[in-house]
Formats: sequence, C-alpha cells, structure tokens
Amino acid sequence: MSCVRFVVSLHVSWDICPTNNRKMAKANITHREIVEMVRKQEYVPIYLLMGDESYYIDRISEYIADNVLTKDEQDFNQTVIYCTRETSVGDVINCARRYPMMAKYQVVIVKEAQNLLKLDELAVYAQNPLMTTILVICYKNGSVDRRKKLVPSIEKVGIVYESKKLKEGMLPQFIADYLRRKQVSIEEKACQVLAESVGADLNRMAGELDKLVLALPAGQNRVTADLVEQNIGISKEFNMWELRSAIVNKDVMKSNKILYHFEQNPKANPPVMMVSMLFNLFATMMQAFYSPDRTEPGLMKHLELRQSWQLREYTTAMRHYNALKTMQIIGKLRETDARLKGINRGNLTDEDIMHELLFFILH
Repeated sequence: MSCVRFVVSLHVSWDICPTNNRKMAKANITHREIVEMVRKQEYVPIYLLMGDESYYIDRISEYIADNVLTKDEQDFNQTVIYCTRETSVGDVINCARRYPMMAKYQVVIVKEAQNLLKLDELAVYAQNPLMTTILVICYKNGSVDRRKKLVPSIEKVGIVYESKKLKEGMLPQFIADYLRRKQVSIEEKACQVLAESVGADLNRMAGELDKLVLALPAGQNRVTADLVEQNIGISKEFNMWELRSAIVNKDVMKSNKILYHFEQNPKANPPVMMVSMLFNLFATMMQAFYSPDRTEPGLMKHLELRQSWQLREYTTAMRHYNALKTMQIIGKLRETDARLKGINRGNLTDEDIMHELLFFILH
C-alpha cells in the first residue's frame, strides 16, 4: 500500500482549559489538556487515541491536523492512512520514518487503526520514534490491551488517551457545554429531551446541536423545547423524557397517555428502549437510597451528577417509591426485558407486556 497525502482543512472550535507544561503523558489526561498542549506547540512524537467514544478521538486528531502545520506545509508533510485489513504495520512505520520537507515536522494520522492485524508491532517504532514525526493513531470501538507492549511503549514517549462513553448523567452537561462554546444556551426541558432521545452517541448529538443552532431565529440564542420539536422531530409532549417525568411524579393518567401514544408508532419508541430508560432511572435511585451521604452534595457526588436539577428528579422519585418498591421494580424491569425478547411471554403482545409493567410501577 502506498501512503496517500491529503491537504486537510478542518475547523474546530474548542473551550481551552489551562494546563501545566508537560513533555510526557499523565494518567487520565483529558482531551482539552491534549488540545492545550498542541496549541502551545508542546508536541509528543506519538498520540494513541483509543476508546468506545469516537467523538473525542475525532476532535483531537482533527485539531492536530489543522494546527501543527501551516496550510502550505500540509501539502508535503501531512499523511492520512485509512487502515483496512490489508494495511500493514510496516506501511505505517515507513511513513512515520520519513523526514519532513521544508518544515520542522511531518504529521501522520492513522485512521481506523483497529483494523491493523498486528498493531502491537508498532511498539518497535515507539521504542525509537523519529522526533520530527507526529504520529497520531486513532483506534476506535474499543481499547488496545494495556498488558501488551504497545501501550507502555507509547506512554514512555508520548500520550495515551482513552475516550470512554459518557454516563447518562453527564449528557446534559455535554449539551450545555457544547452550546455554550457557540454562545447559545438551552432550556432544561429541551436539554433533557435531547439527552433521552438522542442518547450517548456524541457525534450524532453534536450534529443535532449544530442543526438547532442553525435553526435559531435571528436574535435568539436559546434552544427551546419547541425548537427541538420542530427541527429534531422529537415531540415535546410525547417522548421518553416526558414518560420518565410522569413516572417520577407517579402521574398515572399522563403515563398511560404517553404509553398509548408510543403504541401508535412503536418503531419510533421501541419498548426495549423504554425499559432501558426506566432501568437506568430506578437503578440510579437504588444507588441513591444506599448512598453513605444523603445530603444534596453527597448524593450528587455519589451519583456523579453535574447539575442540581438532575438530582431533583431522583429525590422527587424517592418520595413516591421507597427502596423496597424500587428493588421490586428493577426485578420487574429485568423480567419485562426478557419477555420482550421472547422468554416466557406466552401469547402476550408487546403492548400487553408494557401495560403490565406500567401498572406494576405505578400501583
């Protein structure tokens, strides 16, 4: 395989956080710290970006591609390798061992590195990297085994960053932070609807948020639930978050009304997703019941929540459901999930199973 050179023109805006000067990686380094190091031209010869959440892997590699070299330098000194099962580690090493032309550095970005069959052989290069090469390895949908040679070899000379999926409670903060960098705010309800409906795929979430920013009327800089309904196709009245809110408040009539609406369009509101959403709610409540510190700061720390309004939902639910009922509901949710997947369901339809679940929760 021959290495193909690309002129990369990417524009990424970031909320930069200050960081201490470093030459080597530190444990649990964040994507913002890496970006800040690059901004200060504190480069390392190898960046291993890996993990289940591709969003930050993409943002870091794009920032390096756009900011290390000038546009003129990129023509001869920026290489992007898209790995397939046929790509060899030798191809990557040969590209990395070339010297830059009329520039201080060359940048080699290895995309889809998880497709490399003998990735660990890159440890040979990591033991003696070329200091004029900035090698960026993008390994998605998982992480490189830290027990093998590659990770410790790179940690000695460069940076290993692991991008993990955000926990449910962190999504509203991501949404608010993303919009704030674009000088836009968002209503609490709109934020929750997006978090529940779009989920933890951050690339998809970023795309939906960009769509909402473009849809803002002239002179308006706040995303509302109405704007979400009009542009993302999520009903502000009948959605997962409203069902969750109705169950939290033990509103029997509203809960059944929303469930009936979902039954009219099961593809848009699959029962398995509802069960997953409710399981997360009651499992978190069970954690809260057994928190060693039941004060607001203690619960927020124990549940890893960022905003006090997120805690209000759980404390409200805890007034309507005690610990015993919560444990029984979790058991019922497990049973419902199995029945929806065909285990011991008899002749019951999905609608029958979900109505039985809702009755059990609310009574």
